[in-house]
Amino acid sequence: MRLRLLLLALGTFAVGTDTMVMAGILGRVADDLGVSVLAAGQVVTVFALAYALLAPVLAAATARWPRRRLLLTALAVFTAANALSALAPDYPTLLATRVLAAAGAALYSPNASAAATTLVPPERRGRAIATVLGGMTVATALGVPLGTYVGRADWRLTMWLVTALGAVALLGLAAFLRELPAPAQAVGLRERLSPLRDGRVLAAAATTFAFFMAFQSVYIYLGTAVHPATGGDADRLSTILLATGVASVAGSWLGGHVVDRWGVRKVLLAGSVVSAVFFAALPWLGRTMTGALVYALAVPLAGWSISVAQPHRLASLRPADAPLLLSLNSSALYLGMAAGGGTGSLAMALLGERWFPLGASALALVALGMAAGTTRPAATAAAAAGAGRTRTPAGPAAGNRARQESSPSGV
Repeated sequence: MRLRLLLLALGTFAVGTDTMVMAGILGRVADDLGVSVLAAGQVVTVFALAYALLAPVLAAATARWPRRRLLLTALAVFTAANALSALAPDYPTLLATRVLAAAGAALYSPNASAAATTLVPPERRGRAIATVLGGMTVATALGVPLGTYVGRADWRLTMWLVTALGAVALLGLAAFLRELPAPAQAVGLRERLSPLRDGRVLAAAATTFAFFMAFQSVYIYLGTAVHPATGGDADRLSTILLATGVASVAGSWLGGHVVDRWGVRKVLLAGSVVSAVFFAALPWLGRTMTGALVYALAVPLAGWSISVAQPHRLASLRPADAPLLLSLNSSALYLGMAAGGGTGSLAMALLGERWFPLGASALALVALGMAAGTTRPAATAAAAAGAGRTRTPAGPAAGNRARQESSPSGV
């Protein structure tokens, strides 16, 4: 049982590494394919956008598939797509392979969490989900700096690393994972999107989108932002990304504790303020390794605290619909990541390579205003009253399914 959970976690580790590692190898991708760094950054945008748009569609289309077949198919697509990325002869081909990789990732991540709950007794489901989603968190701490280091001479080696991780997870699950039936109640695409009619849900999803657009508009181009500190040295950039990953793990842990102690509203406001301040300070912090490391520790601590607070906020709005709400939050997060690539590119074109993080600071302040305005007790109560007048209550079957299934992961 433990082995199967670890294999599921290895799959999410591969997905997490693939999602975030491009930030460390953009320069080499640009040089090899003969495009600008800004164009190379759109590789991340395409992946994130495809993930966000395909996740609900693929979930609805495969809702009745046995989970073992679904997971193996998803990993096979993901692994093959990364091999094709490693072999891509030009920029358009690389973009196409990233869409294919995103399809595999979007199909795998939420179903890996759902499968984990069927492998353990009810009283251990929380820990099982934490184990599987832990692969995504560990990817930020280990996979991204490792991938950056491996790709310091040739970015294609990083893609082969992700391919190898996916292949090991695929072969392991094929050998050790027993058949897992699909849920008895399949949820269609219309039902998956129906919570957006609730103003509270829409406001929370919009906040997730705005914050992660700000965060990703800097993260994708972090190598450029800290270039004065690294001098283009891959080892120095790997060190900064390692600090970012460690802080992300710490922020995820801290977020769970401070949400319980302070409540969602205070965590959202504090995290947005800290992020806005350090985005604004990055043009100066990025001049030295010490300053870059301070930034790399502070912003992920704040950002991952927010990434914990937002699902908590959504799940508390309509507990019976929690899996659907968290799936929407995941899509909003990836849409924010996709928009962040374009936003960062635009900010760099307008403000220059040193000052473009100021655009992220402005976006973080927008997220702050949205969180402040939509988490006030009066605003929440008004939105709840409106939702009560327009919402059709979920039936018993939907409620039972929501309690049984888990949510996809966040950043």
